[in-house]
Amino acid sequence: MDSLKRQDNLTKADGQAQATLFGAFRLAALDGDEIPISNRRARALLAMLCLAPDESIDRDYLSKLLWPGRFEAQARASLRQCLLDLGKVLASANCDLLNISRSRIGLRDGTVRTDLSDLQHCLTEGNYLEAAERLVSIGAKPLLDQMDFGQAFDDWLSVHRHQAEQRLQSAITTALSALEKRDDLANHARLLSAWSLRSPAPNPISGRKKGKVRIAVLPFKSIAEPDDQGFFADGIVDELITTFGQVPQLLVAGRTSSFQFKKSDKSPSDIASALNVSYLLEGSVQRHGEQVRIDVGLIDAETGFESWSYSYDGTLDDIFAARADVAQAVTNGLSEALNLQEHEPKTRTLTTNREAYGLYLQGRALTIRAIGDGVLPTAIELLEKALALDPEFAECWTALAEAEINVTVYSPCLDRLERSEKAAGYAKKALSLSPQQAHARIVLAFYAWTQNDIVGALDLAFEAYRLEPNNPDVLNRVGSFLLYCGLCREALPYIDASIDQDPVNGRSYAMLSGVHLNLGNIDAAIDAGQRMVDLGFPSMWLAAATAIAGDNELAVEQYQLTKKLMNTVIYPPAGSAPMEPEAMDAYWLMAAKGLWSENDQDRKNYCMVLEMLHATLHDPCDSTIVIPAIWMGEAQMVFKTLGKQITPANFFAFMSLWTDAEPINQVRLHPDFMDFAQRIGMVDAWEKYGWPDLLPKPLTIK
Repeated sequence: MDSLKRQDNLTKADGQAQATLFGAFRLAALDGDEIPISNRRARALLAMLCLAPDESIDRDYLSKLLWPGRFEAQARASLRQCLLDLGKVLASANCDLLNISRSRIGLRDGTVRTDLSDLQHCLTEGNYLEAAERLVSIGAKPLLDQMDFGQAFDDWLSVHRHQAEQRLQSAITTALSALEKRDDLANHARLLSAWSLRSPAPNPISGRKKGKVRIAVLPFKSIAEPDDQGFFADGIVDELITTFGQVPQLLVAGRTSSFQFKKSDKSPSDIASALNVSYLLEGSVQRHGEQVRIDVGLIDAETGFESWSYSYDGTLDDIFAARADVAQAVTNGLSEALNLQEHEPKTRTLTTNREAYGLYLQGRALTIRAIGDGVLPTAIELLEKALALDPEFAECWTALAEAEINVTVYSPCLDRLERSEKAAGYAKKALSLSPQQAHARIVLAFYAWTQNDIVGALDLAFEAYRLEPNNPDVLNRVGSFLLYCGLCREALPYIDASIDQDPVNGRSYAMLSGVHLNLGNIDAAIDAGQRMVDLGFPSMWLAAATAIAGDNELAVEQYQLTKKLMNTVIYPPAGSAPMEPEAMDAYWLMAAKGLWSENDQDRKNYCMVLEMLHATLHDPCDSTIVIPAIWMGEAQMVFKTLGKQITPANFFAFMSLWTDAEPINQVRLHPDFMDFAQRIGMVDAWEKYGWPDLLPKPLTIK
C-alpha cells in the first residue's frame, strides 16, 4: 500500500489510475483508493496491459495464455466473461481504462500510470533524488510477482520483464553517466546505492576488470653495498606501480600486497595466485658506487617463463633524473608485449634533490609499515629532513601528513587532536603544491571526521576516488567511510574492489568482515575475520560474527586469542602503563566473557571496568572503551565517547553500530540516537548521501 499512498496526490491531480507493477499487482482509482480485483485472471490481464502499455494483445492469444488446456471456445468464452467482470469493477471505480475490439485488447492512451513509468520519467527528467527514493522503495521486488498460469504465460512474462528491466537499466546507466560528468558525487552515490538493491551488478567497479590485464610489480632485488637498504629500488617499483596504474587496460595489484612477497621464496605461479594476477614484473637494481644497472622482466604466471625484458645502465644521477622516463619506457615495452594501447601518463612532481628523495623513500616506507617501536617517529624525522632540503616536495608533505595520522591511530599518543590538525595542515600544503594528491584528501577527510564534518569527509573521499579510481587504498577509504555511516550496501563494492586489487592487505578484511556482518552475511563475515587473523592481524570481528552465529563459547575463545596479536601491533591506551602478563590474561578473559558469554554478571563486570577506564584514562574516548560499548549495546557510553570527541583512533568503531543483532542494536534503537547522530554530523551526511537501510528517514528531524 505504501507505493499507492505515495502516488495518491499525483493520481488525483492528473486524472490517471495508478498501477503497481513491482511486487504484487495493484491498481488505485482516480481518488487514490485501491480497486479490489478478486478475479485473479482479470487482475493478470490488466497487469499484462500495464506492463506493455504500448501493445494491444490478440484476444485469442490472450485466452490461451490465461486459460491453458481449455478448448478454444471455452477459453474465448471465459475471456468474454472475465472482461465483463473487469469492466464492472472498473466502472464502479469510475475508471474507463480498456480499449476492446473484436480481435484485440489494450489500454486507452493516458489512462494509467505505473510505478515503472513514473521511475523512468524521473530518470529521464533528471529527478535523480526522487528516482533513488523510488528504487529504495521498490528494492528487489520482481515485476508482476505471484502470477502463474502455466508455461506459455511464464514465457510471455519473462520476455516482457526482461525488456522492461533492460530499458530501466539503460535509463539508470544514462543517469549515472550524466551525474558523473557533472561531478555530482552525492546523487551519483545515492542513485548507484539504490540501484544496487535491485541489480547488484552495476557498482563502482562495473567494467573496471573487463578486458583488463592483471599485473603485479614485485619488489626489486637490490644488489649493492652493504649499507644500501634498497630504498632506491623501492622507489623504482613505486614509480612503476604509479605509472602502470594510469594505463586504462591494466589492473595493478596494490603495493601493500606486492611488498608482502619481498624476499619471498614462493614460485611465480604461487605469488600470482595469491595476488590474483596473470603477470608479474620482476626486477633488480645493481649498484656499484655511482654506477647503476636496472633489469626488468615480465613473467607469464601461467607458464612461469619470461616473455619480455628491459635493461637500463647509467649513473645514479642519470637514473634519478630520468626515473620517470625509465618508468615510461618500461610501460611502453610492456604495452607492446601485452598488445595494449600506449598511454601517456600524467607527470608527477617529485623532487630534483637526490638526497631529499632518498630520505622521502625511507620515511614513506616506515610510514606504510606504521607498527613497531620508534617506526613512526623515525619516519617523521626522515620526512622532515627531506622537506628541509626541498620544501616544494608535494608528495613528501603528503607522506608527512599520513605519518602524523598514523601516529594518532597506531601509537598511544597524548595529543591526537593536535596531531590531526597538524596532519591537515601538511595535507593542505601538499595540495597547494600539487592539487592532484588523492592521499592528501584522505588525510583531510580524517581530520574532517574529528570536526564532526562527516559530509566533508565523504566529499573528500569521493574526490580522491575521482582522481585515483584504481588506487586500492582510496577504494578502501571510500568504502569504509560509507560503512561508518551505515551505508553498507553502498560500501561493499568499494571494499570488495580494494581487496580484489590488494588481496594480502590484512587491515582491509576488518572492513569486509564488518560490512558482511551488518548485511547479515554471517558466514562471509566469519570468513573475512578468519582471513584477517591468518594474515597476522587481530580480528575482534571474527569473535563478534561467531557470537552472532550462535557459538558464544567459541567466540569467547577467539576474543581471548586476539590478545596475542593485539599485543604485537597495538599499544596500551594513551596514558596507561603496559599490564603484567597475568593481569593481561585476566583482563582479556573478563572482556571476552563480558562481550560474548551472554552471562549477565560477566556483562556487568565488564561494564564496570569500562566506566572505570572512561573515568581514569587520559583519553576517555579511547577505542578500548568505544568498541566494547557498541557491542554490548551500552548506548549512553557510546554517546558520551563518540558523541564527545571523534578521533582517528576511534572513528572506525562506527562500523559496528549497524549490526542488526542484540544487544548491538540497542544503541541504534535508543531514543537519544538521532540527537547523537545529528550532533556529530551524521544526519547531514545521510541527507546528502542517503539514509541507511536500518534507519529510514524520519518525517521530521529536530
